[in-house]
Amino acid sequence: MADDWQTMTVADLGRVVTGKTPPTAKFHLYGKGYPFITPTDIGNFQYCEPARQISEEGKESQRNLLLPVNSVCVTCIASVGKMCMTDRPSFTNQQINSVIVDDTRHDPFFVYYLLQTRVEHLKAIAGGSATPIINKTAFSEIDVIVPSLPVQRRIAGILSPYDDLMENSQRRIRLLEAMARAIYREWFVQFRFPGHQKINRVESSLGQIPHGWEVATLGAHLAALESGKRPKGGIRDVVDGIPSIGAENINGIGRHDFAGEKFIPREFFQEMRKGVVRDRDVAIYKDGAYIGKSSYFRDEFPHSECCVNEHVFLLRANGVRLKQNALYLWLQEPDTVQTIRLKNANAAQPGINQQTVGGLELILPDEKTAAHFDRLVEPLLAEIINLAKRIQNLRQTRDLLLPRLLSGQVSLS
Repeated sequence: MADDWQTMTVADLGRVVTGKTPPTAKFHLYGKGYPFITPTDIGNFQYCEPARQISEEGKESQRNLLLPVNSVCVTCIASVGKMCMTDRPSFTNQQINSVIVDDTRHDPFFVYYLLQTRVEHLKAIAGGSATPIINKTAFSEIDVIVPSLPVQRRIAGILSPYDDLMENSQRRIRLLEAMARAIYREWFVQFRFPGHQKINRVESSLGQIPHGWEVATLGAHLAALESGKRPKGGIRDVVDGIPSIGAENINGIGRHDFAGEKFIPREFFQEMRKGVVRDRDVAIYKDGAYIGKSSYFRDEFPHSECCVNEHVFLLRANGVRLKQNALYLWLQEPDTVQTIRLKNANAAQPGINQQTVGGLELILPDEKTAAHFDRLVEPLLAEIINLAKRIQNLRQTRDLLLPRLLSGQVSLS
């Protein structure tokens, strides 16, 4: 390592800020304005799209916590080590410590990459309790080794194109999924499918539907509805084996947090009779805070061999009037998600069981229309998976390159 690399602390890189959740009931602070980042918003990408925002009034009440563009945000409670950067002035909640980088001495993008090399250290110092936590002081005192500003910029310049390509692919994924969902809505919600003008409507329990279509229960058109399991005693010490997908990774087609994966022993996996993921399985989060979220596992993404735990249902349609593509898109409809959540809205621990899922009602087309729709959306969903695989390859290459650049194993020239 060159002589101009110095040992510093995170506090030397800029001002460290711990976020805060505003008292919304009192001040009505949520609204359109400034992104409010929480750990669930942070995925595998440099930037994120927070689900909530803080209004101008909210900004004024905690102006000292406002993060400028290119601040580096790090989760330090529970899901320790997830990171993103701000692409506009933003706030975070109290589970995130952020670095407002002193850009006269340090490159913000370099700091983002540098802190990624300290994730295992972050997790190590956060351990030892039921809820891992790193307070502001402990986070600020973490040691890092930093080169001169020109070298920082050179390293960031080598790594940033990988993130740019990943972000571009992610934008294409969002566009393709939006197209597929729009087509689904046009055909199965608005009933404006090809030839609809020639087909009369008939009454049903869900209102008027095209003649030849039917209102059915989901269970009547499923070939399988099952959940998985994990070994008794937990899997805390299992660092290699078969990926076991839990509720935290039920995030929609092509979206998977590889860094947060958990594993079960291969021997346990081989004895599982249910919960083993098959190609084109649709998964739904069945209990907890985000009940009703769904994903679609296909074409060996996220893995050619994996399973789910007891908090996830796998659904396989019978393929006649209901096929996997349509099943996934139906589960993505806001009305479907709302219906699922209302099934157990008053429970102390929200959850749905097999009977609840099987009893959900949906409108199904005739076999010919079902097949036509499947052919139409298949290229869109297949391309989403291709792009997701490309993102993962780019991420693996970047993550292999990162420590080698920082250690001097790879020449900056």
